[in-house]
Amino acid sequence: MNRYQISEDDKVYAAEFKRNLDAGCFYHSPGLQRVLNVMRGGRKAGKYVLVIREPFKRWGLARMSEERAGPVEILHEYEFTDLRQAEWTVFRLRWREQTGKELDL
Repeated sequence: MNRYQISEDDKVYAAEFKRNLDAGCFYHSPGLQRVLNVMRGGRKAGKYVLVIREPFKRWGLARMSEERAGPVEILHEYEFTDLRQAEWTVFRLRWREQTGKELDL
């Protein structure tokens, strides 16, 4: 269990993540890295992930199983042709999972 909990104050880091995506920047401030660590850590079961449907062209959304090599549950209603939009969607979904609130940016 992670001691750090994402809060309303962390919206500045969500905005930073979105700006970084738009700019193609992969450097994260320590605050954003802390938020990402929370989102990427913890239980694997049900965690949102991207899946490649067509290399460099199409991505989909899935949810992980508890086992690392277990099958993922493909969410067929999601398909992306823009990787930045796909990454932002995963970020927003994980934010909602962590906070119980929609990210309104």
